[in-house]
Amino acid sequence: MIRISGALAALTLVASAPAQTGPAKTAAADTAAVLPADQAAMRAHVMFLASDALRGREAGTPDYDVAAHYVAAQFQAAGLRPAGDAGSYLQHVPLTIYKAASEGTMRWTDAAGRARPLVFGTDYIPSPNPARAETSVTAPVVFAGRGIVAPQFGVDDYRGMDVRGKVVAIFAGSPTRFPGEERAYFGSAATKAQIAAARGAIGIVMLDAPRAGPRQRPFAALVGGYASPKTTWAKPDGTGTSAAPTTPVLGTLSQAAAATLFEGAATPWSAIVAEAQRADPTYTPVALSGTLAATTRTSFTPAASSNVVGIVPGTDPTVGKEVVILSAHLDHIGVSPARPDDAPGRDRINNGALDNAIGIASLIEEAKRFATAPTRPKRTVMFLAVTGEEKGLIGSSYFVDHPTVPLQTIVADINLDMPVLLYTFEDMIAFGADRSSLGPIVTKAVNAIGIGLSPDPMPEQGFFTRSDHFNFVKKGIPSLFLWPGVKGAGAKPFEDFLEHCYHRPCDDLSQPILWDQGVRFVATNYAIARAVADAPQRPTWNKGDYFGTTYNGPMAQ
Repeated sequence: MIRISGALAALTLVASAPAQTGPAKTAAADTAAVLPADQAAMRAHVMFLASDALRGREAGTPDYDVAAHYVAAQFQAAGLRPAGDAGSYLQHVPLTIYKAASEGTMRWTDAAGRARPLVFGTDYIPSPNPARAETSVTAPVVFAGRGIVAPQFGVDDYRGMDVRGKVVAIFAGSPTRFPGEERAYFGSAATKAQIAAARGAIGIVMLDAPRAGPRQRPFAALVGGYASPKTTWAKPDGTGTSAAPTTPVLGTLSQAAAATLFEGAATPWSAIVAEAQRADPTYTPVALSGTLAATTRTSFTPAASSNVVGIVPGTDPTVGKEVVILSAHLDHIGVSPARPDDAPGRDRINNGALDNAIGIASLIEEAKRFATAPTRPKRTVMFLAVTGEEKGLIGSSYFVDHPTVPLQTIVADINLDMPVLLYTFEDMIAFGADRSSLGPIVTKAVNAIGIGLSPDPMPEQGFFTRSDHFNFVKKGIPSLFLWPGVKGAGAKPFEDFLEHCYHRPCDDLSQPILWDQGVRFVATNYAIARAVADAPQRPTWNKGDYFGTTYNGPMAQ
């Protein structure tokens, strides 16, 4: 077992030591004891991918492109067949970088016809629309709670209200009583937009919550970043993809602006505020007495990136054309912008060692295992390193809409994302496994290394919808991603990582990474993928599972 005190001491030193940059930082990270070959191979991948030379592997930059070519070369060396574009390992992913091009305008006209301009930064903050350069909406407004329709949990925030041709005003978040994965799903902005669009709404305004959730920022904190660039994959005309192109998010309204909109409504804003203070509020839709006019403008800048794709062909004449995907995201968040209070020589490179260079190292090492196994898998196994995860699961979204194999042949996705290998793990977490026939396979593989499975320890973080496997779920494909658990000794180092190094420059090789746990993680993932690849039947959803039925997956109905 790892000496936890030593690991925590190392984390403390990382957080408190003067930041190193350039050659000194790299040299310090490169000194290590001689490791067994399998551990050294994993470390070697991470040494390169998380080096300062790649400057955080941000999607759409030359630094990411170098990382993509490295992975392609490793796939070639492992003996994988290319499965990208035109016989190569790379699948081109067109990107567009979009942002608010102006402060926009918003005006509220009450039931008596009195027009009141809303003030940028005080009353509203505009949202860019990835699908259009200019968006203009004038319509009545309906308050629809958190914008959720989930009859299986007794929630319908639109109950009895016709919102066709109207703007809906909603809060972020979802009920804490929902199971973790459904809670994450219904809390996502994309889900809320799709629900609103399905009911005929023509726009959305988000309301600053009187009681903020764990991942919500207060209104004042949003003002300065209103024109921050966002990225999505591009359509042929240069605009971007959107979860609900007919129902754009127009912006966010402050609580003061919300109070203005609620004047004259059957339910006053004060009652909504009081309800929001409850641990699990319940909202009734309210038609507001007036009309909102909103205009926003969006600018677009083209960019490009690539996924990296290789396969080990299946050998079975019947199921050999079916495909099991192992995925991991290759990108990270690049270099943090300089700040006026930066110390001289401050390290601003977000190296992304755990997030997700180790996931890519695991992908490469599993590819080697499949390619060199004495018996080749019955089904085809695809190894997919995707771009743009950190910008909104972009590379995997593009792949499932432009797959390099027929979509109907993809039977499962097993995703490798940010295994925190700072401790000897005593359990594992398999997000999504219990929803399909993948569950028993995962349980067997995990039990084989002498540990068990644990439920999601942080459902409020929404991890189930924040990684690439979820784009496969939305195509009806049984999917999961596996993490080392946080049982026992793992809790403190995991929490320390999230608090101090997640998406920060100290996620580098100076962390006390346990490479033997990386090998253990790889072996467990390989056992799961191998069992799926060789199983007599393709994976199926559990009958009645919410995501299986929602996305028309096999056997769910």
